Amino acid sequence: MRDTARWEGALRAAPGVIRADLRPGRRDPLPRHRHLGRLAHGHIVLFCVLMGIWDQNQHESLMQPATAAVSLLVVFQSAAPVLALSRPAAALWVSTAALALTAALTSSVFGGARPWSVPAIALHTLVLLLLALRVRPTAAVAALGISLLTGIGAVLPHPVPGLVTLPQGAVAFAAATVIGGSLRAARVSRTRLVEQEELTAEERARRALLEERGRIARELHDVVAHHMSVISIQAQVAPHLVADPSPELRENLAGIRQNAVDALTELRRVLGVLRGDGAAGDAAAGVRHAPQPTLERLGELLANVRAAGLDVTAESHGEPRPLSPGTELSAYRIVQEALSNAVRHAPGARAVVRTHYHRGGLTVRITNTAPARPPGPAPAGPGGEPGHGLLGMRERTAMLGGELAAGPTPDGGWEVTATLPAPLDPKDGP
Repeated sequence: MRDTARWEGALRAAPGVIRADLRPGRRDPLPRHRHLGRLAHGHIVLFCVLMGIWDQNQHESLMQPATAAVSLLVVFQSAAPVLALSRPAAALWVSTAALALTAALTSSVFGGARPWSVPAIALHTLVLLLLALRVRPTAAVAALGISLLTGIGAVLPHPVPGLVTLPQGAVAFAAATVIGGSLRAARVSRTRLVEQEELTAEERARRALLEERGRIARELHDVVAHHMSVISIQAQVAPHLVADPSPELRENLAGIRQNAVDALTELRRVLGVLRGDGAAGDAAAGVRHAPQPTLERLGELLANVRAAGLDVTAESHGEPRPLSPGTELSAYRIVQEALSNAVRHAPGARAVVRTHYHRGGLTVRITNTAPARPPGPAPAGPGGEPGHGLLGMRERTAMLGGELAAGPTPDGGWEVTATLPAPLDPKDGP
């Protein structure tokens, strides 16, 4: 039933396809060959010149001499494949007309036994091949039918048994149409496959980005929830710290506490949505209820990395100071992702983690040397849940309005530098 409907749809669409693809003004240049470039185009031009000379010599020897009209038609017939390099539909009509008119003008010499000459068959076959490479199968079959009807029309006024060139031409034309259609179908399939692969890669990248943003949001939820809980508790305790709080103060503090509780409830709902796609991996890793890491746990992370086989050291510059929980979490995760990449892609290398506290914030630089041996199967990342490498680092840095630079080093290693803004409060001194 489905096949029948498909065939019916194809038949209904056939007239429109033929009109669109065989329109004489349609321009469709033959693309350069992937390996040969324009060399194939030059071969086609050379072939047309040789076939034209052969065709003209045949008519000269048999008609003694060939008329000017026949010679002009030979020129048009020879030029048709060259025209097909840019306008295949127009070339079809030129070549078909040249076949028909040549057969009519030479019928007194050849009769119906030779409606086409061998060079003309070769030239028209090339036109059909170039056409079938660039039009839909329906239009290619229609062009084949038109070509065969041209030969049959030339034979009918002169019925002669034992036709010579008509069967030869029919076989050659049909073979050119089939070959051209098959090559076009293969090219279209390759193009669609490439497009599908590009769409799949884009979709995979988009999904990875969304997953990483969701993971960051889940982590930051715990940070924000902690602050909201502290606000709620402080608002509840504050009236007891005042000797005689006024009703207005109690009312305002109660409102603050209620707003904090409401915001915390909404945060939990948002987190439920973010985890609704199943942060099963998070649950399996036991990270749902674990406290979010800060730079204070950097030593623990480095110990895990050393246990994984990477020689890593840490350096700190500037005066360490407390940063916002979001900044500390992002810095920790960036170091974690960079070291995970070093473990996976640079086995046997040495790594250095440098943290620099400055007035504008915090800069972390993770550098590893070239790998001592080729990387094997990727081991699990050290110290926590897996992320998406550079993608996660860029998202975390961009979220804080910072900058991230990553790339190879001159000695064949890799370096990641993240600058996270956290301006120093002026009251904290110079």
